[in-house]
Amino acid sequence: MTQSDGSDIAVVGMAGRFPHAGTVEEFWSLLRDGTEAISTLTEEELLAEGIPRRVLDDPRYVRAKGVVDGADLFDAGFFGFSPRDAAVTDPQQRLFLECAWHALEDAGVDPERAGVAIGVYGGSSTGTYLTRPLRELSHLPEFMELVIGNDKDMLTTRTSYKLNLKGPSIAVQSACSTSLVAVHVACQGLLSGDCDIALAGGVSLMFPNKEGYHFQEEGIYSPDGTCRAFDARANGTVPGDGVGIVVLKLLSDALADGDRVHAVIKGTAVNNDGAGKLGYTAPSIPGQVEVIRAAHRAADVHPATIGYLEAHGTATALGDPAEIAALTRAFRARTDRVGYCALGSVKAAIGHLDAAAGIAGLMKTVLALKHRTLPPSVRFTTPNPALDLANSPFYVTAEAAAWPAGDTPRRAGVSSFGIGGTNAHVVLEEAPDAAPPVPEPADDIPGRPHLLLVSARTPAALEAATDELAAHLRDNPHADLADVAYTTQLRRKAFEYRRFAVGADRAGLVRALTGKGGIRRPAVARRSSSAPAVVFLFPGQGAQHAGMAAGLHEAEPVFREEFERCRDHLLKELGVDLRDALRGPSPEGAGEVGETRLAQPALFAVEYALARLWQSRGVRPRAFLGHSLGEYTAACLAGVFTPEDTLTLLAARGRLMQQAAPGAMLAVNLPVDRLAGLPADVSVAAVNGDELCTVSGPEDAITGLSRRLAAEGVGARRLHTARAFHSPMMSEAARELRTLVAALPLRAPSIAYVSNVTGDWITDGQATDPGYWAEHTLAPVRFADGLRTLLGTGDAVLLEVGPGRTLSGLAAPVTAGGGATLVSSMPHPRSGRPDPEVLAEAAGALWAAGVEIDWQAWHPRPRRAAQLPRYPFERRRHWLEQSDIGDPIAATPAKVVPAAADAPESAVAAAGDPFVGPAADVQRAIAGIWSELLHIPRIGPSDNFFDLGGHSLLGTRLATRLRERFGAEVRLRELFAEPTVTGQADLVVALNGLAGTRPERRETHEEGEL
Repeated sequence: MTQSDGSDIAVVGMAGRFPHAGTVEEFWSLLRDGTEAISTLTEEELLAEGIPRRVLDDPRYVRAKGVVDGADLFDAGFFGFSPRDAAVTDPQQRLFLECAWHALEDAGVDPERAGVAIGVYGGSSTGTYLTRPLRELSHLPEFMELVIGNDKDMLTTRTSYKLNLKGPSIAVQSACSTSLVAVHVACQGLLSGDCDIALAGGVSLMFPNKEGYHFQEEGIYSPDGTCRAFDARANGTVPGDGVGIVVLKLLSDALADGDRVHAVIKGTAVNNDGAGKLGYTAPSIPGQVEVIRAAHRAADVHPATIGYLEAHGTATALGDPAEIAALTRAFRARTDRVGYCALGSVKAAIGHLDAAAGIAGLMKTVLALKHRTLPPSVRFTTPNPALDLANSPFYVTAEAAAWPAGDTPRRAGVSSFGIGGTNAHVVLEEAPDAAPPVPEPADDIPGRPHLLLVSARTPAALEAATDELAAHLRDNPHADLADVAYTTQLRRKAFEYRRFAVGADRAGLVRALTGKGGIRRPAVARRSSSAPAVVFLFPGQGAQHAGMAAGLHEAEPVFREEFERCRDHLLKELGVDLRDALRGPSPEGAGEVGETRLAQPALFAVEYALARLWQSRGVRPRAFLGHSLGEYTAACLAGVFTPEDTLTLLAARGRLMQQAAPGAMLAVNLPVDRLAGLPADVSVAAVNGDELCTVSGPEDAITGLSRRLAAEGVGARRLHTARAFHSPMMSEAARELRTLVAALPLRAPSIAYVSNVTGDWITDGQATDPGYWAEHTLAPVRFADGLRTLLGTGDAVLLEVGPGRTLSGLAAPVTAGGGATLVSSMPHPRSGRPDPEVLAEAAGALWAAGVEIDWQAWHPRPRRAAQLPRYPFERRRHWLEQSDIGDPIAATPAKVVPAAADAPESAVAAAGDPFVGPAADVQRAIAGIWSELLHIPRIGPSDNFFDLGGHSLLGTRLATRLRERFGAEVRLRELFAEPTVTGQADLVVALNGLAGTRPERRETHEEGEL
């Protein structure tokens, strides 16, 4: 039993499916309203389930059951099941698995990010899914798969495997008390340190799904299909189906982590009746008394402070009187009070859930504490005189009632007793009052945006998840938006298909989620499982504008600190305050920031501070590419120059360039090889694209060239500059700059960046050569070549770190179709959009592209997990008919709920690319074998057997089929090494063509898996 010293356990998450209640919220509504969820089954329903006519005609056959709808449906793809594996797996395992995921989501736990041991404790009822005993199927090749999919022992370990949970995984079986005993064992695991988070619960699904029962005199079942616990008309219980799971943590951990605490478990106890009772299935009053007293001792709770008792409450002639007698005796040990503790039993509403009965009662009680409401007892009118409630501490409520506060926190007890005598009792207390929310820095800045993340495994699920989140925000006007954002960022798993929404308030977020005119932001599908390389792009002179980054300076402490560092140094160098660059547009400010002497250091300060802000948010650049001046920012961040030396250089560089003779620059829509006939005093200053160059030279020469190009029909545009940068007109500035660089300590770059001079990766020798920086002032900027160099490294995200989106615009045609994602960090000066809003959108775009973001850095002060909609599973029918058992096993055709695309046909098809089938005969034959084994109709040549749901047991059958079809002795380890159709076809050809010799085998971590 648990101890009370620091042993409080928090219930931080719940999920369940019960009769007429597909969610915990629906379950509470049903209980609060006193709704009976036991179904009266029609003759048509029973006949459709295969119940024989003679059974239906039996007067003792009762057509009643608590039915869970959709027990035949399952989102196989979400959990990595092939349709075939889903069909051979007991729906008890399948629903438990879905419920476990939803419970973790409710708790705000992403197993991959949690970094702690998560245990699973649970049990199920006897499996009735297979219509034939397993011993009759032992001769079948799929016998082991049937065992794994249908044995009780596999319930928790299957869950741990599929969700990658690495704490204890223990199947608990004690008949009707199974799931409450699982809660007790889970609490023990938390208190002993076996795990940091625990899932505990149970499932019971009996098949046929819609089936009545035979009434027997003095049995436990009711003759009329009702369960009237504690009522004078009580005459038995009714069977029901359901699944429920709670997520548990030490209360101290839950409060420290900002979890939502639904209720607190103060103490638990478990015992067994032993032999001191009428028979094996009979209840024992002494056994029940002792387990209740033991739980009170463990909780250090006086029974007079307990205001609600969720009883086992089967409404049987023997069970209810024995239970109330035991409860009264246990309470009377310390109190003589009468009629102060409400009594209830969830079985009256949903039936007896067998192995899931205890967890259903626990969840009901947690909800009652959370809502501070005593739910009514269904069908209760008059107390059963055999219970003598008038002389007990208990009373039964017929209507929902407010649960009044007292001198102590609201407390409750939950009992669950199993056939065979294993008794469990849990003492609960309402959650402690949450501390007032701590505002984040800058929360009070008007318009500070919230960034919400949405993701799913499929495009259809993403659309559903987006709709549900928008509806949740509309329906919950008091939800803390900062907590909602925090929960989507740090408390939910990020899946392959992604979308984000940015808004300053609830209405703005709903608009962003629903889209303008119903057209929402397009979904983004990650290209690979690994994070893409991030490249920072730094714009050059011309990107600056008055008021740039003023919003970031106000809202972002890291940006402000780094910018002020630059400002302090430059005050010494120029005697000019860089804050002038941040002021809004004005004739004076615009003039100063447009001058080269201020523009260059101001632009650097903004780019450097913004880069440091991104790095503080966890964005780790793999490389840099700057445009002209931007290469200095790249070199500084790579460690070639210190920030102070960079500012000194740029202050001098700007002054020297401004002192040069006046000139002009012209952007020309021609490829560089078409510019061979330029006037002698005009130079190519930049190659920005395949058909976009910039030329530079004296004013008269540029004016003449512009007229000539216009006459030839060539597009050209004058740039807003009074100097001819990157031309011989900068020669004097380059010579003096070389002298200045030579006086500085230069270091080899620690982060790779691309040279403007060569369009290739900078070398250590170039970066530390003063002559290179002089040449950099004169030579053309080979920006397009630099982009191609970056794209040669694979998929990349190009993040523009500076004002506007000039470089993103230049990069778009060069990178089109090249696998690069372009993201801008700051708004265009004419957009009128706030800096923080664009920054948040950039973070969302980075995340959508697969970039790892340190979301905790966006929330420097504690936030709380918020309640959000659960993942919208795409459930389909996966069912094993008796005729399917054999070789091969088949699932009935997929039935989609809700309507969606057909079952995944191949990895390629699922990704949205056109399906291309195998071309060679051997490939087609192997694809056919896969299709039979996996029950996936179309298999592509590059599909991976194991990604489609294959495993080692299916692999052994695949090897057998390949031997039978081709005569090739393929080893299991070779299938792991060659998991695609193409690879296995090549393997078969090699084995058959080399007369018994084997191709060289690649190593694989899974080659020993069985």
